[in-house]
Amino acid sequence: MDFVAKKENLIMNDRQRLKEIILEKSFRKGKFKLTSGRESDFYFDGKQTTLSAEGGYLCGKLIFEMIRNHSEKIGAVGGMTLGADPLVTASSIASFLENDPIPAFIVRKESKGHGTDQYIEGQKNMPAGCSVTLLEDVVTTGGTLLKVIDRVESQGYKVAQIITVVDRQEGGAEILEEKGFTLESVFTRDELMAG
Repeated sequence: MDFVAKKENLIMNDRQRLKEIILEKSFRKGKFKLTSGRESDFYFDGKQTTLSAEGGYLCGKLIFEMIRNHSEKIGAVGGMTLGADPLVTASSIASFLENDPIPAFIVRKESKGHGTDQYIEGQKNMPAGCSVTLLEDVVTTGGTLLKVIDRVESQGYKVAQIITVVDRQEGGAEILEEKGFTLESVFTRDELMAG
């Protein structure tokens, strides 16, 4: 087996293991109110996976592969606190371990209200005007990502890539596409629910 085939096999094994972890730790059936305000009979509590050691590691590793395969050079990786925090850190660490370090940043829900009064933490590590990848653990309507895009672009950065661990396939990708962005996912709802 050549190097490329071995690497692809490792990625497939990592994806399969991450799928198992998500289904075990994050997937719940019942009645749930989502961030979007919608109600659902199932829920992906992404933080149960991303805050576990193995789940966080696998998310970071797989997301970094997606970033590395993007057509543009990515200068930083970030997202809205709290859902993106573990993903951003794991992806940045994975990039360092692969000798291709990408700094992380976090977008606050509200500005600090003191000190520098900024929305974005970690800007000193980011090249000015760089292209960035935004991360989210679960996307339903894309509303959170639209806020993050506005805040990041208002600081002069270019949103070049958006990745989620789970796309619930409930309109988020389409809303982002209307704004000129493509949502990439580690898994779609359909992929997770398929046997």
